[in-house]
Amino acid sequence: MLKVVHFLLLLFSLNQVFAQNTTPDQYLGFPLGSKFAFHSQIVQYFTTLQSQNKDRMKLTQYGTTNEGRPLMIAFVSSPENISKLNAIRENHLKSIGLMPGKPDASAPPIVWMSYNVHGNESVSANASLKVIYELLNKNNSLTQDFLKNMVIMIDPCINPDGYERYTQWYNRVQNTVPDVTPFATEHDEPWPGGRFNHYLFDLNRDWAWQTQKETQERIALYNQWMPHFHADFHEMGSSRSYYFPPAAKPFHKDITPWQRQFNDLIGEYCRKYFDKNNWAYFTKYNYDLFYPSYGDTWPTVNGAVGVTYEQGGGGRAGLGIERREEHDTLTLTSRISHHYATSLATLEAVQSQKEKIVEEFIKYHDNAAKVPGGTYKTYLVKTKGQEERIRSFGDWLTRQGITYGIAGKSVTTKGTELINATDESVKIENNDLLITAYQPKSNLLRILFEPKPILEDSVTYDVTSWGLSYIFGLKAYGLKEKLTPAPYQSEKIENPVPGFTPYAYIAKWSEVEDAVFLAELLKNGILVKTSNVPFEIDNAKFNAGTLIITKKGNERTDFDKLVTSIASKHYVKLLPVKTGMVTSGSDFGDDHIAALKTPKIVVLSGDGISATAFGAVWHYFEQQIKYPATIVNAGKLLSLPWAEIDVLILPDGKYGDMLGEKQLEVLQNWVKSGGKVIAMEGATDAFINKTGFNLSKKSSDKKKDADFFKKYGDKERADASDSSPGSMFQLTMDKTHPLSFGCSDEYVTLVRDSYEREYLKEGWNVGYLTETGYKAGFVGSKMSGKLKNTLILGVQEMGKGQVIYMMEDPVFRAMLYNGKILFSNAVFR
Repeated sequence: MLKVVHFLLLLFSLNQVFAQNTTPDQYLGFPLGSKFAFHSQIVQYFTTLQSQNKDRMKLTQYGTTNEGRPLMIAFVSSPENISKLNAIRENHLKSIGLMPGKPDASAPPIVWMSYNVHGNESVSANASLKVIYELLNKNNSLTQDFLKNMVIMIDPCINPDGYERYTQWYNRVQNTVPDVTPFATEHDEPWPGGRFNHYLFDLNRDWAWQTQKETQERIALYNQWMPHFHADFHEMGSSRSYYFPPAAKPFHKDITPWQRQFNDLIGEYCRKYFDKNNWAYFTKYNYDLFYPSYGDTWPTVNGAVGVTYEQGGGGRAGLGIERREEHDTLTLTSRISHHYATSLATLEAVQSQKEKIVEEFIKYHDNAAKVPGGTYKTYLVKTKGQEERIRSFGDWLTRQGITYGIAGKSVTTKGTELINATDESVKIENNDLLITAYQPKSNLLRILFEPKPILEDSVTYDVTSWGLSYIFGLKAYGLKEKLTPAPYQSEKIENPVPGFTPYAYIAKWSEVEDAVFLAELLKNGILVKTSNVPFEIDNAKFNAGTLIITKKGNERTDFDKLVTSIASKHYVKLLPVKTGMVTSGSDFGDDHIAALKTPKIVVLSGDGISATAFGAVWHYFEQQIKYPATIVNAGKLLSLPWAEIDVLILPDGKYGDMLGEKQLEVLQNWVKSGGKVIAMEGATDAFINKTGFNLSKKSSDKKKDADFFKKYGDKERADASDSSPGSMFQLTMDKTHPLSFGCSDEYVTLVRDSYEREYLKEGWNVGYLTETGYKAGFVGSKMSGKLKNTLILGVQEMGKGQVIYMMEDPVFRAMLYNGKILFSNAVFR
C-alpha cells in the first residue's frame, strides 16, 4: 500500500513538472539577458508557449518583413476569453460604430503591447520573453488576474529585420565576457545600424503615413482590434535612466482630459515599482504627445491611451556598458527588469480602471460620429485632372479606416481652402471627394487634415505640421456644413489598342504613377520623349512635361500592345494621335521635344551618409517606381567606371574627405561630359565655394552681445529658437523648368533646417523661399529670418551635364506626393 502511495505522489509531482511552462532560460539554453536571443528564437519560444497553453494563448502571424521574417502577435487571456476571441472583437467594434449592428455583450479592455520598433533598442524583444512567460505562469496570481479581466496582445518585435541586423552583428563581435569599456568594438555599431527596417525607415515615424510594409500590415490588424491601450517600448542613450509617463509637453490639443488623466495614472503605477527597487527614472521630459505618427500618438488620436517607455541603453549598451558618471554598469539583465516592471505596471493600471477605459473609448468614438469636434463638418477634395492622385489618397484613407465618397451632384457653397486658409465660394462637382466628419474616426480625420496645429510648447523634436493638403498636394476645403457623400468607386483605366496605327501616344505627367509608367517603359526598351513646352492637339491641352511615345524609334511588333497594357496597369490614360503636328505649341519633331534617356543610376551609401536619407532614395527606386539603382559605398567614388554612369545621387550626409579636391575634380569632369549629380541637403555643403561649382552660403550676421551672455538654464529653449523640426513652406517655383513639371501649382515642402544658400548667379533658381513662404509648423525666432530669400532647389549646367542642388529632401520618409514627382524629374529629365 505504501508503494502505491509513493507511486501516486511521484506521478502527481511529475504531472506538476510537466504542467509548468518552459522558461526563457530553458528554451534559449542560456540565462535571459546573458546573450541577445535571435529573432527566430523569440518566435519559436512564443510558438512553444502556445503549444503549452492552447486555452490561454493564440499566436497569429499578421505579416512578413521585406526580408521575409514573420510579424507575430500573441493574444493572451483567460480560457473563456480565448474561446470567444472573435466575438469579443466584433462586439468591441460594434460598440464604437466600426462594425454594423449592436453588441450582445460588453468587451473587456484590449491592451496592445509593442516591443522593438527600433531594431537596436533590443532589450524590448528580450523583455517580451519574460512578459509572456509570466502572463502564462499559473503560479503568478497577479498576472492571472490580468488574463481574467482583459485581452492582452503582445507583439514581441515590430522590426525583425533591424533587430536581426543588430543582434547578428553584436553576437559576432562581443567578447566571451562582455567588455563594458565604452569605446570597445562591441559598443561601436557599424553603419547603418539596426535602428531602422530593411529600407532604413524609422517605423516609429510611419504610423500615420504607412509607407512601409511592416506598418501597413500592423495597422491592418490594429484596425481590426482597435485596442483601448497601446504601450510602445523603446531605449534611449546609455547615459540616461528610464522614462515613463506623464509625457512632456506639448500635448496635442485634442487629447482628451481622460487620456491625460490616464497618462498620469500610468506614471503612478510605474513609480511604485521603481521606487521600491531604488531604480532611477524621470517623467515629463523630452517625450511629448504632439506629432500624430508615433506609436503613442497615432493610437491616442484613434481613441486609445497611448504611452511610450524609454529605457537607457540602446545599441551602444550591448550586454553591459560602464557608466562612470553613474558609478555603475548598465546591463541587459537590468534593462529587461525595468521593461518587465513597466509592462506589469501598465496592466495593473488598466485593470484598476477596466470599466472606465472601455466606457471612455466608446464615448470617444460615439461623440466623434454624432457630434464631431472642430470647425469643419465635411472635407472636400477636388478631383478633376488628378484622378490617380485621388486614387492613391483614397487607398490611404481606407488603410486609416476612414470612410469617404463623392459629391454625387454639383452645388456651390462656402468653404476654407486649407493650404492658404482663405474663405471662398466653392463649386462642388459631381466626382469631387467628400469626407464627412460624422464617423467614428472623425478625430483622426480632423487632426491629420488640420493645416496649422496649435503647439503649446516649442520644445519638440519632430515634424510640427502635417496637413493632408500639403502631404498629398491636394486642393482641399473645409466646409462647415454637413454633406452626405455618395458611394465612391475607383474608375479602372483601360487603354485598348487603337483601330488605327498611331503616330504617337500621349500621356500626361502629374502623378506618381506616371513616373512608374515611365520607368517600366524605359526598362522595356521603349523610347520616350517629353515636351518641354505646353501644347494642344486633337482639342486636348497638355502641360509641359507631357510624355510622348512615338512610333518612330519604337519599330517593334509588340509596340502598341506593350505601351497600352503598361499604361492600363499604372492607371495612365493614353491619347493615341494620328499626327505629329500640334494645334499650338511645338510639333513632335521640334527641338522642344526631348528624348528621355534610360539612365544608369548610382546612389552613394556608407559611413557619413544619413541612413534614413539613403533609405528614402533606395525605397523610392525599389518600391515606389521599381527602377534599378546601383548602390555604391561612397569611399569607392574614385574607382567608379564613370563612362557607364548617367546619374549620381548623394543623399544627405557629412561627406568630408569623401568629396575632397581630387574627387570633386573627377566629378566635375564627368559632369561636363554629360553626367548628372543630385546633391541633397547636407551633401550640398561639399560644393560650397568650390572651383567650378556655383553654390555659396549666405553671410550671417555677427553675434550680438546678448548672445554671449545667454543663460545656461535657457539652453533648451535657445536651441529651439534656432530650429525648425519640420514645418511647411511653399516654394516659389520656376514652372517653366523641367524640375517642376507635373508638380501642383502650389509646391509645399517640409523644411527641417536652414542651409542659407545664396541664389545661383549662374544657373537656374528653380525653387526658393521668399518672405511669404511659411505655411504652418513651429519655426524658432532665429530660424525664421534664415528661411527667407534662400535657395532650396537649384540647377547648375556644366558642360553637357548638370548639378542639381536640393536643400530639402523631396522623398523624406516617402511622405510628400509632389516631392516624388519632383525627384522623378531630377532623375529622368
